[in-house]
Amino acid sequence: MNTTQDISPKERAKWQVPAMETPLWLGKQHPYCVVIPVINEGERIKSLLKRMEAERISSIADIIIVDGGSTDGSLELDSLQQVGVRGLVVKKGPGKLSAQLRCAYAFALDQGYKGIVTIDGNDKDDPEAIPRFIEALENGIDFVQASRFLPGGVAVNTPKSRDFAIRYIHAPCLSLASGFKWTDTTQGFRGYSRRLLVSPKIAPFRDVFVNYELLAYMSWQAPRSRFKCLELPSVRRYPNGSIPTKISAFNGNLEVLMTLLKVCLGKYDV
Repeated sequence: MNTTQDISPKERAKWQVPAMETPLWLGKQHPYCVVIPVINEGERIKSLLKRMEAERISSIADIIIVDGGSTDGSLELDSLQQVGVRGLVVKKGPGKLSAQLRCAYAFALDQGYKGIVTIDGNDKDDPEAIPRFIEALENGIDFVQASRFLPGGVAVNTPKSRDFAIRYIHAPCLSLASGFKWTDTTQGFRGYSRRLLVSPKIAPFRDVFVNYELLAYMSWQAPRSRFKCLELPSVRRYPNGSIPTKISAFNGNLEVLMTLLKVCLGKYDV
């Protein structure tokens, strides 16, 4: 395992990371990587990877997919390599999105990456913004959050209930609790510096982060710990018809709101 000098073996041993396998790893080429969490995304992940190929993302960052247990055949290794994917990490332990991200982030940090950009595998976000995320990280920003609500951002077909919840509940609550003015806090299109992810003030590698807790927690803890945060305008398009999401209409949204409350009350603090 290629841990680097900024993580002592003692500190690395404290990380709680779900069991995982790496059926594909072609090695590190660039200082930054793009992590894509997926589970049964079918044609959506194929479309996203083609768009990333058109933007030549693999020429500036290594693309790593983290799979939560797909069974739809969408992650055939030869096909992934043909569109520039360098790594596939498969979570074998329990948990949902936060557990997937812990797997991918631990793997990436062990490889020595300077920073990580995460983009959802459901093809709702436009990958053309990825170079700007990497530029911000390279210029000293520790946490870059995509926002469809900033000037220059675009929100297409966002469900009205979700638009309301983000604008008037989720983002305002996290802004008040963290001390940083956030406008778009539920989406996973974001970038983190290595300095932030390995910091004991943040400590993201804990088993309390299982479902969707890690996203809200990072938006709360990073500003409070005096890390440099920035929002950048982005494009987020929901397709016509059924919405590609892993969050169910009632129970899932209730869980997101309960998680928000716990985060703002400091329940996940280090």
